[in-house]
Amino acid sequence: MSAPEAPDLAGPRVIELGMLSIALVAAGVIDLAAYLPRRAPLLPPVLLLAAAVAVLAVNVALVLRRPGFALWRFRQVAGWMLLVYLVVAGMLEFTFLRDHTHGTVLVLMTLLLATFTLNVPVLAGYTVARFELEPGA
Repeated sequence: MSAPEAPDLAGPRVIELGMLSIALVAAGVIDLAAYLPRRAPLLPPVLLLAAAVAVLAVNVALVLRRPGFALWRFRQVAGWMLLVYLVVAGMLEFTFLRDHTHGTVLVLMTLLLATFTLNVPVLAGYTVARFELEPGA
C-alpha cells in the first residue's frame, strides 16, 4: 500500500497574483480617496482597475486549469466566502451612496470593490483546495 501523494505546492503563484490584484485595487481606491472632496483625475484609477481585473482573470484561469486540483473543494469554499464578501461589499456600497458619492467616481469605486470582493474567495478557495486530494486519488 502506497502513501497518498503530497499536494503540489509548486504550482501557479495564485496567492501572489491575488495579492497583486488586491494591491492594485487598494492603490486605485487610495488614489481616488486622496482627492476627496475635490474631483479626482480618473485615468490612474481606471488603469489600476484594468490591471487588477486582468491579474484576477489570469489568476482564475490558472486555478481552473490546474491539473489534479480539487475544484469541488475550491467551489465549496469560494462559494461561501463569496456570499460573506457580497454582504460586506453591499454594506460598503451603502456607505458610498450614503456619503453622496456619485457619477464616475461611484462607478470606479464599485468596480474596484467588486474586484476585491471576487479576489478574496479565489484566494481562500485556492488556499484550502490546494491541500485537498481529488476524490478517488
